[in-house]
Amino acid sequence: RAPGGAPGGAPVTALLVLLGGAAGAVVRFLVSQALPGRVGTFAVNVAGSLAVGLLAESAPDPYALLGIGFCGAVTTFSTYALQTLEGGGWRYVLSSTAAGLGACALGGWIS
Repeated sequence: RAPGGAPGGAPVTALLVLLGGAAGAVVRFLVSQALPGRVGTFAVNVAGSLAVGLLAESAPDPYALLGIGFCGAVTTFSTYALQTLEGGGWRYVLSSTAAGLGACALGGWIS
């Protein structure tokens, strides 16, 4: 919760992150079933980057629920790192990084 928030805001914020994270984890699982491998990882990371960009200027509670919770769970740096080591190569690294940064910037520009 932002400084100056209501007393007891930390438990509420933690609950929002928990709820958003639970939903994001389910979505991540479903995407991995529909789009296995690097395609699914690329898709969730770029979509999550766009969403975080869109949410960057939002109020603390929506950002906790959607930015930290949902987007934090749906995006996946660990899988991206593993897929890179398993043969994703420099093109995968460059395209994922550029697309993620571009999507986040676009989201910030739109919002």
